[in-house]
Amino acid sequence: MYQDETLICEDCGAEFVFTAGEQEFYAEKGLVNKPKRCPECRKKRRQNNRRKMYDVVCSKCGAQTQVPFKPIMGKEVYCKDCYAQMNEK
Repeated sequence: MYQDETLICEDCGAEFVFTAGEQEFYAEKGLVNKPKRCPECRKKRRQNNRRKMYDVVCSKCGAQTQVPFKPIMGKEVYCKDCYAQMNEK
């Protein structure tokens, strides 16, 4: 039903193949638009979109951890485990 299709990356201009398997996957997920970027440019774009992480010390257990927001001086910050424990109740 699907056939490999050669597309042009809008970022780097390189040709890449949109395989029949990828097309089937897109259809299963309800995605209607073809990819505009080659796999390498998609990977670079995802890496650039990662959130900045901030090093903090958990206010409850004292463990070193990272959070995806800039901590505010005087506000408590918790590690993932302590936060989960607090929200189980």
